[in-house]
Amino acid sequence: MNSEQHIYSQEEGEIPSNPFELQNLIAMPKISKKRKQALAKVDQSKSYNLADAAKIVKDITTAKFDASVDLSIRLGVDPRKANQMVRGVVTLPHGTGKTKKVLVLCTPDKEAEAKEAGADFVGLDDYIQKIEQGWTDIDVVITMPSVMGKVGKLGKVLGPRNLMPNPKTGTVTTDIAKAVTEVKAGKIDFKVDKQGSIHASVGKVSFDSKQIAENANELLHTIIKLKPSAAKGTYMKSVYMSSTMSPSVQIDTKSLS
Repeated sequence: MNSEQHIYSQEEGEIPSNPFELQNLIAMPKISKKRKQALAKVDQSKSYNLADAAKIVKDITTAKFDASVDLSIRLGVDPRKANQMVRGVVTLPHGTGKTKKVLVLCTPDKEAEAKEAGADFVGLDDYIQKIEQGWTDIDVVITMPSVMGKVGKLGKVLGPRNLMPNPKTGTVTTDIAKAVTEVKAGKIDFKVDKQGSIHASVGKVSFDSKQIAENANELLHTIIKLKPSAAKGTYMKSVYMSSTMSPSVQIDTKSLS
């Protein structure tokens, strides 16, 4: 009996006589009607170009809120090796669709610059104390090289939340205004995880499909450019696009070159 038959039996009220089938039936989550309809619109054996994938994801998303559209990218790298780490930043041409809360940790002479650029929170010692006490209601932290001595001790709190400022992502800089403006305009940073994958949001379902595809293309081509010379074999092994609550759609990696 396949999974669809199990679902049908459950909906019809039929109880399997075989105890092993009954155990599987009990353990199997029930698939909603909307989920079945969404799955029917995606050919799981097929990979799509970005334009088609964006259209499909919009079509199969049934969430009542403005869901995020995300990419899951599996790379052929060993992130345990420093020379195969993939990390970078990219400014999405149509933004992320999210309003990011930015904290700037800076000296008093830079506070006005940060506020004018649109920073949500600006200060230094007072915010360092708040963070030490567990406050992390922010999306991005930007700071200056001259105060990294103070900010560095926040690593235990900010590090696990991927909030620690880093020169490589442009969040440790003397040009505070530029950094804040870029983040507000749709700049995101990404980093390969321990499993060799990158997960990133490339917009909202409310975007039109062209905007989603163009944002995804910008991110993917940035990652392609960052291919480590030490990485051997297939670099971009798989790419999937999905919304917060939709099935995933496989991207044809050959169409990205």
